[in-house]
Amino acid sequence: MTYRIKGIDPAPYRHLFGLSDAELADHGVVRMTVTEKPSFPCRVSLTDRDLGESVLLLNHVSHDVANPYRASHAIFVTEGEEEQGDYVDQVPPVFEPRVLSLRGFDKDGMMADAILTQPGEADAGIRKLFENPAIETIHAHNAGRGCFSAKIERN
Repeated sequence: MTYRIKGIDPAPYRHLFGLSDAELADHGVVRMTVTEKPSFPCRVSLTDRDLGESVLLLNHVSHDVANPYRASHAIFVTEGEEEQGDYVDQVPPVFEPRVLSLRGFDKDGMMADAILTQPGEADAGIRKLFENPAIETIHAHNAGRGCFSAKIERN
């Protein structure tokens, strides 16, 4: 069994890149400067950003389904980032130092199972959830602040 983790598509957020803080506020978005690492995980590149970099804090719909598990939350997108992280059978750097909530969803977008993993245990947790044939995708969330980190698919 193999899996793939890909960063989100930056296209829906490109129109925000380069806007003034006031213009961003009109969209409900906040520009922030990275002040400590790891703390500002970009959902496009799936990396923690470097000190001094600019990131946008915005709302992202991570599970767009017509059931009670529809979900959205605040995420960081690095301003100007175009290269999506792409990881096959390995976890991205943003997973390594974090406690994660891994949530397995079936073909109808309903949660079929979920587990918590400690730092360094994400790969084992992903493989364990995918042992359940009903699980089609897994969503990783940072347990500490609960925000969406990445979608994991069978490869």
